Amino acid sequence: MKLPEFLFHQLDDQGNSIMHLAAMNGELEPWRIPGAALQMQWEIRWYKHVMHSIPPLCFAHNNNKGETPRKIFKQTHEKLIKEGSYWLIKTSESCSVIAALIAAVAFATSATMPGGLDDKTGHPVLEDHIAFDVFSITSLVALCLSITALVFFLAIITSRCQEREFKITLPRKLLMGLSSLFASIVAMLVSFCAGHTFILREKLKYAAVPIYAVACIPVAFFAVAQLPLYFDILWTTLVKVPLRSYKVFHQ
Repeated sequence: MKLPEFLFHQLDDQGNSIMHLAAMNGELEPWRIPGAALQMQWEIRWYKHVMHSIPPLCFAHNNNKGETPRKIFKQTHEKLIKEGSYWLIKTSESCSVIAALIAAVAFATSATMPGGLDDKTGHPVLEDHIAFDVFSITSLVALCLSITALVFFLAIITSRCQEREFKITLPRKLLMGLSSLFASIVAMLVSFCAGHTFILREKLKYAAVPIYAVACIPVAFFAVAQLPLYFDILWTTLVKVPLRSYKVFHQ
């Protein structure tokens, strides 16, 4: 439904236009998104959405105090930017430690040759085993993904966390970093299980499957704990126009 154009030129008793109201960050929080960084991302998207939905003449109007919409947005979101920057840096620091540990383990694993090399041919002794191929590929994948995750997290830590970066740049870096981190953890576990089968006797290989499953439980708990955050970041990144929750107006 298209609104009449005259509504865009209406002012309240303080001279605020629709752009001034969209720029304000009041006590009510209509975005049901946890985390100051994601809140800031949707605040910027909503402001941009309103800006592109109204005639250009509404941009130049000042309210009774002589304030532009841009000035109000900057003033009312200073605290949210600081809280979002702090949350992003702390989250990236914690995840970068995990990524660095995985990278160290994956590097040592990828440089190890199970069974050694054949003295005559120089080829791996276990190269004909499927588990050897799985071990070699997954250990290299874990190394590459963990380093990728570390790069994204370090990029957030060293970022200046400016206002415009909260719209796309910072959330996308965090999303890519978490995706790489989760994938590297899975690859490391698969590599561990594949390499461990070489030291088991044939009769014990199938008996070790429950042990491998139990070994994955701590990682599963970590993934379950972080998945809500991951899906929140994914949701706020994919949705172009923020969806307001009108329940806050009835509380």
